[in-house]
Order: sequence, then structure tokens, then C-alpha cells
Amino acid sequence: MEIEEFKEYVKTGQALDSDEIHLFMDEMSDEARRVTFKLNSAYHTPDEVRALLSELFGYAVPASLRVFPPLYADFGKNITVGEGVFINACCHFQDHGGVTLGDGCQIGHNVVFATLNHGLSPDTRRSTWPAPIVLGKGVWVGSNSTILQGVTIGDHAIVAAGAVVTKDVPAGAIVGGVPARFIKWITD
Repeated sequence: MEIEEFKEYVKTGQALDSDEIHLFMDEMSDEARRVTFKLNSAYHTPDEVRALLSELFGYAVPASLRVFPPLYADFGKNITVGEGVFINACCHFQDHGGVTLGDGCQIGHNVVFATLNHGLSPDTRRSTWPAPIVLGKGVWVGSNSTILQGVTIGDHAIVAAGAVVTKDVPAGAIVGGVPARFIKWITD
């Protein structure tokens, strides 16, 4: 299986449950760990960080991307970042289903992006179902938040620290809590 074939398959939302897919995911996880261990094991200049992230993500990341390691990814090749994105330390990307961070997103410490979910019955727990996470422009995600599979967060929305986002967030909204709920609209 090739990366582009896998990315097209996950867009269908079908279970990731074949031997071929599991083997591919294991290989990609090994590759992601190789790069993230290198990223997280010593100090690197911002340019060196971007070079390692380009290797991890599989494309040249924007020169305006700022990341404070450590950063963790268990796939790595399904993360897309826009211009002017900042990712603070200790963020976790379970990116098999795809994670998109729009221009100007600000991601706090310890944020988790989880694009896979397991089956509920014991017979299906080994299977996972992917769904993408998409953040619009200028989204701010507070520290220790978790964004779950299939969630879209609209432009300029804010996710309060510690929130667990299980549903889409409209543009310009502030949400918080577990599960995250609407708090108020952003006003100038």
C-alpha cells in the first residue's frame, strides 16, 4: 500500500481492519517514531525543526510554521498546516484520518488530535474508523484540549483549555468543557 492510496481509503470512512492496512499502519508508525524521536531528543533550531517536520509530514512545511517540541505523531503523513501556524510543546497527532490546521492556528500545550475511533462491541474493538479533523483560519486551541475524530472547527473559533471537542464548532464561537459546549460568540 502507498501513502496516497491509504489517504484516499481513509476518506471513505471505512474500517481500517485488513491485514494489509494494519501492516502499512505499523510501517508508517515506525517511520513516524524514527523522525519524532530525532525531533524530540535534542535541541534543534527552528529551521531544523521545520526540516524534520517536512520529513515527518511528507512535504515542505511553510517557513512560517513554528513548533516547540516535543511533538508526537503516530502516522505523520496526514497532517496539513497552513501559513503562520504555531504548535506548542507536547502535542499529539493521531493523524491517520487527517488533521488540517488552517492559516494562523494557535495550538496550546498538550493538545491531542484523535482521528480514529474503535468499535463499541468487544468483537470490533480491534477495528478503527477514521474521520478527519479540520481547523479553519485563526483557530485557537487551549492547552490540554482533545479534538476528536470528524470535528470541524470554524474560522477564528476558540477552544478553552481542557475541553474535549466531540462536535463541530461554528466560526467565531468559544467552546469549553467536557464535552465542549458553546460558551459565547467572540465580539470585538
